[in-house]
Amino acid sequence: MPHYRRVGEVPHKRHTQFRRPDGGLYAEELMGVEGFSSDSSLLYHRQIPTAITAAETVEAEPDRLVPNHPLKPRHLRTHELKTGGDLVAGRQLLLGNGDVRLSYVAADTDSGLYRNAVGDECVYVESGSGRLESVYGSLEVGQGDYVTVPTSTTHRWVVTGEAPLRAMVIEASGHIGPPDRYLSRRGQFLEHSPYCERDLRGPQEALQMEGEQVDVLVKHRTGLTRYTYASHPFDVVGWDGCLYPYAFNIGDFEPITGRVHQPPHVHQTFQGPNFVVCSFVPRKFDYHPQSIPAPYNHANVDSDEMLFYVGGDFMSRKGAGIELGSISLHPSGFTHGPQPGSVEASIGKESTDEIAVMVDTFRPLHLGPAAQAGEDEGYAWTWARGRREPHPEAPPESIA
Repeated sequence: MPHYRRVGEVPHKRHTQFRRPDGGLYAEELMGVEGFSSDSSLLYHRQIPTAITAAETVEAEPDRLVPNHPLKPRHLRTHELKTGGDLVAGRQLLLGNGDVRLSYVAADTDSGLYRNAVGDECVYVESGSGRLESVYGSLEVGQGDYVTVPTSTTHRWVVTGEAPLRAMVIEASGHIGPPDRYLSRRGQFLEHSPYCERDLRGPQEALQMEGEQVDVLVKHRTGLTRYTYASHPFDVVGWDGCLYPYAFNIGDFEPITGRVHQPPHVHQTFQGPNFVVCSFVPRKFDYHPQSIPAPYNHANVDSDEMLFYVGGDFMSRKGAGIELGSISLHPSGFTHGPQPGSVEASIGKESTDEIAVMVDTFRPLHLGPAAQAGEDEGYAWTWARGRREPHPEAPPESIA
């Protein structure tokens, strides 16, 4: 992250003696990305963080991804998927490619200790509340929160409110962070950014737990391994640096508007390897006297577009069966746009209350088991139901 945090106790100088009350040394752990060449944090453990007593392979059938073939727009109903499990093991794979995996989960139990050593994760909380506990401390999260967890962070998810905790999980093959254009060359959010450091929440206190022979499930590039640690990984007395889990609520995203319809990149919130995450939030519509608030038909020739509808009224999708919890997938190679009738209906509207999360990928998204289980098979043909935009004053017989 672009700004420095300090939590708990740390010595005056890094890599110098820092002793426990019994006189022994605290054990340093440097968590850093891109080797030693980018963001990092330095953690101080009561016990050495490398002491494992066992390692075993965890067998798991890989989720099968199938191409979107024949190429079609898709509508997936996440609320029809099964409820249960925890926020790690209960993930149901919807879409994915070599850069990113998009899963849905409706968790009703707490997870075990987990570490994703493949890439960062960004969890969008659709509803419910929970707590992310990690080596950095704890972080309370709730509806509308994006929660970003850096690669190789040992953590677990706790359900704190009335179950289920519903969430979209974005698993990257690399790192997720604010778009480069929002940051100065030294890493500060710039004035034109739609959010800034004040909007981010990180752990406030160190989280110290006792325990011996503690299991941690690790996802890595060749599979799953379960380590047994001699002592609990949550034994950090303090840390400082610029790499840590944080939460950002979609309600703190400040929309950028204009006289005419703005392109989707003004909604960008995060970037990842070959994908972006965007936030569509309540906002004033365009204020040119002849503006058309509904989006224009467009062909994203280089990207697949996934939209997760999580709140409000979805003006441009009226008549398509889209509802809360719906996901639309509009792939590269398909020209998509608003549903018939919604363009004329949008004229004169002053604002929207819709909330949606968009993920655009620059390689094709394939369909996972959950996509096939929750698909609305009729969605692709909804644009053909009314091929002309009816004018509100036109007689019925003039409408094709």
